[in-house]
Amino acid sequence: MPTSRNAKGIDILAYSQDGSKTVTVQVKALSARNAAFLGPSLNGLISQFVVVCRKVRTSAPESFVLASPEVLERAHRGGRPDKVLYWLETKAYEGEEFLERWDKIGSGFS
Repeated sequence: MPTSRNAKGIDILAYSQDGSKTVTVQVKALSARNAAFLGPSLNGLISQFVVVCRKVRTSAPESFVLASPEVLERAHRGGRPDKVLYWLETKAYEGEEFLERWDKIGSGFS
């Protein structure tokens, strides 16, 4: 089900054909080559995977698939002293090891 902009929680719940395996995904949709905002705390990262989709308004979108531990180790902390914010810099997610790596999530077959 679609969520509103920057809603907390997961965006996609997928499960295997026999229902024995579930996967949770947070999606970060970007119209250009930008950093992906993660929020004021990394505690909101509750999914197993994060998919950064960029160029979403073009005929050639790109998707980068990261497991949550990969996101946590690459997250950039910034903001002001009174307001901490986290995001993924483009160089942190745009590597070949993440580009269109849907196989990391799985096929749906048990």
